[in-house]
Amino acid sequence: MVVGGRFDAVDDWIVEHVAENDIVVSADIPLAARCLDKGARVLGPRGDAFTHDSIGEALAGRALLAHLRELGTIMGGLAPFENRDRSRFLQRLDETIQAVRRGG
Repeated sequence: MVVGGRFDAVDDWIVEHVAENDIVVSADIPLAARCLDKGARVLGPRGDAFTHDSIGEALAGRALLAHLRELGTIMGGLAPFENRDRSRFLQRLDETIQAVRRGG
């Protein structure tokens, strides 16, 4: 699928097409929040599960880090992706798939 034009065109397309119990993998926290609102399950690429209980804190942390970067207080980004991140993601993905299959 190719979408274009607006800044968040891809995010908008995903949110328009996501359905309850779909599984979305994204490091984009605002997109994760929007997908959760549609009933999707959302995982980060390092295996973190975004939930209605955790998304507010994730959004606040994102805003704080963006502000600190603007001030020049924080430089750089995330730690490199490691094998344990891949393992944690695969385990969480399997757990999420099984939960959807069970209806839970």
